Amino acid sequence: MGDMQKGTTASVEPFPALAGSSVVTDELNSIWAMLKSACPAHAQISFLFDGQLHVHIDVQKREDVIAVETMLETLGLGLFRAISRGGTPHHPFFHRISALVNK
Repeated sequence: MGDMQKGTTASVEPFPALAGSSVVTDELNSIWAMLKSACPAHAQISFLFDGQLHVHIDVQKREDVIAVETMLETLGLGLFRAISRGGTPHHPFFHRISALVNK
């Protein structure tokens, strides 16, 4: 058994580095940055993907709801559609504006 170990040299090579594809992350970051610059400062922006990409924007003030809805209609030259209002889970004092992202 000792002879077998002497005849072979063990070498451990690291796994090849994976090419970091950040296309999706970059696209989401650009949409997020566009929304962040156009929304009220306190707005909370989140994404949900269930076969379609949804954006949820949660705001505290009722008057911000109309402003965000109006902004979404024109932002990104039709980037957002099916704009709707809804409740915010676990945040009873927030108002949620949701939309589908056309990308």
